[in-house]
Amino acid sequence: MRTVTAKKHLGQHFLKSSEIAHTIVDALERKEDYSTIMEIGPGMGILTDHLFQLKDQDIYLIELDKEAVGFLLNKYPEKAARIIEADFLQLDLGSICKEQFAIIGNFPYNISTQILFKVLENREQVPEVVGMFQKEVAERIASGPGNRDYGILSVLMQAYYNVELLFTLNQEDFNPAPKVKSAILHFSRKENFNLGCDPVLFKRVIKAAFNQRRKTLRNALSVLNGKEALNDVPFLDLRAEQLCWKQFV
Repeated sequence: MRTVTAKKHLGQHFLKSSEIAHTIVDALERKEDYSTIMEIGPGMGILTDHLFQLKDQDIYLIELDKEAVGFLLNKYPEKAARIIEADFLQLDLGSICKEQFAIIGNFPYNISTQILFKVLENREQVPEVVGMFQKEVAERIASGPGNRDYGILSVLMQAYYNVELLFTLNQEDFNPAPKVKSAILHFSRKENFNLGCDPVLFKRVIKAAFNQRRKTLRNALSVLNGKEALNDVPFLDLRAEQLCWKQFV
């Protein structure tokens, strides 16, 4: 059986173990909340094999690599209508599914954080995500206040989702072997994910705070309009990495 050539510019590293793939798919634990799952970067379909075994789920495969799309069409000819050749970051996800949907994938390393920013943009429709990241990126996203790895994406994801690092994988679990270890993250949208504040301003405040993370919030947030309103904030003399998402709210 022919295979797909991994392309460095697409950040492709193909998982080898079907057992690990099954464990990743099995991490989807809220399937009663949706009937559609989008897989990003299916490659040769090692996760897909297990996704298609799920009952009562419409599976969409979103793949940018033309060679991989051809492989998938040959492997799953009866699913041709569900195989979409596209850049996930440019897709209008609402045009694929109007209801709730989950996202899963062995995410291309070079766009993994951008995928999460797109998840945040579509959080009203995405109750669950299971994805593979570089280990250091996964640890950064899952880290809490007081950790030097804690940053903008940590706060944003933890504000809207419960974040859990499930397990790590070694380089030899992939072909070709990457230079770094990988980890699986699980995101489960919080029941009360409407924060009670302006989400656009919330993101602006977080970005301003971390863009000058060595400064206190009083100084870092001075670039925002309405800084006089900050006078009543009790932790202006702290730095961004010391605040949890609730304090940013």
